[in-house]
Amino acid sequence: MDQIIIQDMSIYAKHGVYMEENILGQQFLVSVYMDVDLSKAGQTDNLEHTIDYGKVCHFVTKYMQEHTFKLIESAAEHLAEELLMQYRQVKKIRIKVKKPWAPIGLPIKNVCVSVDRIRHTVYLSLGSNLGDRRAYVQKGVEELNALSSCRLCEVSDFIETEPYGSVEQDNFINCVLRLETVLNPQQLLEKLHEIEDRSGRTREIHWGPRTLDLDILFYDHEVVNTPQLTIPHIDMQNRYFVLEPLRKIAPWYRHPLFHQTVQQMYEKLMEEHK
Repeated sequence: MDQIIIQDMSIYAKHGVYMEENILGQQFLVSVYMDVDLSKAGQTDNLEHTIDYGKVCHFVTKYMQEHTFKLIESAAEHLAEELLMQYRQVKKIRIKVKKPWAPIGLPIKNVCVSVDRIRHTVYLSLGSNLGDRRAYVQKGVEELNALSSCRLCEVSDFIETEPYGSVEQDNFINCVLRLETVLNPQQLLEKLHEIEDRSGRTREIHWGPRTLDLDILFYDHEVVNTPQLTIPHIDMQNRYFVLEPLRKIAPWYRHPLFHQTVQQMYEKLMEEHK
């Protein structure tokens, strides 16, 4: 992958564990390594097809000076997130923050932290069958879009479906969406649970009625198996309410374990239920 590299920007800012560091400030050296496809810019010689590194420098300087963190680890983390959300062309970013005046009482050149972060593509399923179902699902979409660590890319049409499983309950309103995020799977799951909790979601009956249900279907093409989380969703291939809206926005997306596209899984499910 091509890179744009900005090395050792000198920025006077107020970050540190000690109070005097937050008040008096000190020098920091910030480097930015952005993975981005530069082929079109190279062919056309047009600034519109690349990233204006001058603007990036001003953005980094302003961010470092307008925020205060105790740890340079936090400064690097938040700066990486902000840049990934600001510049959609950037696929991966590395931030290095050097602290030449680190107060450790020994002769060193500097202390440096380096973080690597990637923009991830995620597909989520949303559903509700209690109260104002459509309003709950729409609110879920809006809350996801409001997360600073996520960018909403596409939302399917809302559909009404019969409940899945053996519990008698009302029909659901469902949709699927695609978003980009800098969160890892566990962090994303925690955010989804927070949104569900704010909607009044309870988990008393498995597959029972709910105000809002948020499920991770795909996270890039990763496979995750933990006690808290399974990705891809373990039962999505059997769920019409997932595959029907998902095929409208990502029919070509290939399941990393079944090696079938969403459209192929949908057609197989329809064939089995003829």
